[in-house]
Amino acid sequence: MRVEQIDFEAWERALPDSGFEVFHLPGALRVLADHTDADLELYAGYKGDQPVALLPVFVTRPPVGTVVQSPPPSLGVPRLGPVLMPNSPKKRKREKLNQTFTEAVAEHFSVDSSLTLLRLVCNASYTDPRPYAWLDLRTETLFTYCLDIDGTDLDSIRSEFSSSLRREIRDAADLDVSVELEGMEGVREIHDDTASRFAEQDESYTRSWDYVRDLAETLDERCRAYVVRGPDGEYISGVTVLYSNDMAYFWQGGTRGTYEGTSVNSLVHWHIIEDIAAGDPVDSVGQYDLMGANTERLCRYKSKFGADLVPYYLVETESASMDVAKRAYQLVNQ
Repeated sequence: MRVEQIDFEAWERALPDSGFEVFHLPGALRVLADHTDADLELYAGYKGDQPVALLPVFVTRPPVGTVVQSPPPSLGVPRLGPVLMPNSPKKRKREKLNQTFTEAVAEHFSVDSSLTLLRLVCNASYTDPRPYAWLDLRTETLFTYCLDIDGTDLDSIRSEFSSSLRREIRDAADLDVSVELEGMEGVREIHDDTASRFAEQDESYTRSWDYVRDLAETLDERCRAYVVRGPDGEYISGVTVLYSNDMAYFWQGGTRGTYEGTSVNSLVHWHIIEDIAAGDPVDSVGQYDLMGANTERLCRYKSKFGADLVPYYLVETESASMDVAKRAYQLVNQ
């Protein structure tokens, strides 16, 4: 296999029709590069002239050593990492591609050196982290909740909800509130509301408005703001959703929004689900990623949707130096 650093044009040509995250899109990567101090480097593995694997990394080169991350920290990117595009359906060929590409990338960045710190949070379609473990890197299984919507009628989806969730949706639908799609104004209100909620909990919110605005503008129809307003137009709650070709992502918002003592967030999620089922805005999307499966207090609510618990993988250098780097470079996503 030949591994090369490529430009955005080559990346866009090589990106497949499915099996990647929304932040693998060229526009999203450009925004990430603009809002981090690290250098974005795009790599492709080739078999002949055909690209068969992709990996975007954000590289920091301090006076000593190299820090390689995918995704970059503190920008709300849930997963990134490698994308495999095998030209054979055989499992053996896919495993060989995975191992060969992993070894080539590891060699390029001298991952076996104590001066190289690597951290990847792999996308949900990347199901085999063993080649990294064989290189003595630490692997950890993380989880997300994915609701399968493709080919399933709405009544069947709703029947899998808990009875309390169905009741909450019905009660919210009877309120004098509206759930509407809004443009940049809605994105801004959701961002500010989320930041305020974090501040109330004495937590920092690392997604600046400039970053969120740039991402929303770049993604265009792949970024939607669902906003709940009261009878006088007052903001109650909202959710910002991002879309890849396969999946819709609950990305921002969903703070505790109530009206007349009734929570409205479940009604927002139901509107999102209805639109996904209708093929709006991306017809190929078939799943809704609810996030939050790694946080115990969020699981109690997210599990009510009857979504599948889907694993994904963290890969990182296992050393005392990595612990120091996590603090110095804020490697843990907030």
